Amino acid sequence: MADDHPKDEAYLSAVIRKRIKLFEEFQAQQLAQIQSLPHDPIKVTIIDGNKEKEGKRWETTPMEIARQISKGLANSALISSVNNVLWDMNRPLEDDCSVEFFRFDSDQGRDTFWHSSAHILGQALEQEYGCKLCDGPCTTREEGFFYDAFYGELGLNDNHFPYIGAAAAKVAREGQPFERIQVTKDQALDMFSDNNFKLELIKEKTITVYRCGLLVDLCSGPHIPNTSFVKAFKCLKASSAYWRGSRDRESLQRVYGISYPDDHQLKAYLKSVEEAKKYDHRLLGPQQELFFCHPLSPGSWFFLPHGTRVYNKLMEFIKKEYWKRGYSEVMSPNMYNMNLWETSGHAANYKENMFTFDIDKQEFGLKPMNCPGHCLMF
Repeated sequence: MADDHPKDEAYLSAVIRKRIKLFEEFQAQQLAQIQSLPHDPIKVTIIDGNKEKEGKRWETTPMEIARQISKGLANSALISSVNNVLWDMNRPLEDDCSVEFFRFDSDQGRDTFWHSSAHILGQALEQEYGCKLCDGPCTTREEGFFYDAFYGELGLNDNHFPYIGAAAAKVAREGQPFERIQVTKDQALDMFSDNNFKLELIKEKTITVYRCGLLVDLCSGPHIPNTSFVKAFKCLKASSAYWRGSRDRESLQRVYGISYPDDHQLKAYLKSVEEAKKYDHRLLGPQQELFFCHPLSPGSWFFLPHGTRVYNKLMEFIKKEYWKRGYSEVMSPNMYNMNLWETSGHAANYKENMFTFDIDKQEFGLKPMNCPGHCLMF
């Protein structure tokens, strides 16, 4: 653990023990219920190859089906789809179904891999710093994942990454299985009673909870079979965030990471990131006297003569392409009341990255995209 941040070992140990004890208790109840159900024969259709396999309801898993097909598939399949619903490899099948398998080279496989890596990161953060975990998804619009957490007075920086990375690598080496249970709302509230952030997320009557090693977390899943599939892991950066995207709520810290099934892919990714920096418009624009940014208008660009010529030429080209395709142009305001952003759904996803301000006790935001205005126009 980093020397500059003492954690409450007794508190953390008590919290972890309580969650694991409750998880195992609820898991035993769920397994007993499943065992009491009829394990009738079912037919499993493999989409790739249109093969049929025999199985048993509430017993046969996609992993067992994969092993019947080939050892290679069982060792590389990260997630399955059962009747077009993503399904854990070790989750029992419930009826006749079609099954498809996804490796890392698929969108479904990558997203699941990075989502599971976020749980590895969460376990490392909780164990190293005793933080209160909030939310940890994969970054579906980019590569990798992040985890938001509340650290109190601690400010994370690059010096903490070696500790986090070492803890994450340990979790991966241990091959911790991802275990899934369903609990009631009251059970979930009891399990996470120490974490006010998690309590806010518990709304449904039935909640899905996952465990890997010492981490027990609210999660809809699905996940990879176990943590050993993650062979290469790296923390990328840390930034600040607000709980639920609201400036009025607690200030959190977000740790970004990247992971791959092997070191070669990680090295290739890091090399591509370094290569992309050579073409960073934020550096090239000022160097070529196209545009510049100034602290008196942060986030805005001042276009110089050469840059303005390029800009106008691009706009001319785009307009011609619009007209060719029968589009009509409209123009919309540059700021909107936050009510519109909430209606459009943008506030929930982007508010922490927007420029917001108050006018007559009402919150407004500058537009980073045209969608909200078009909601009113069309």
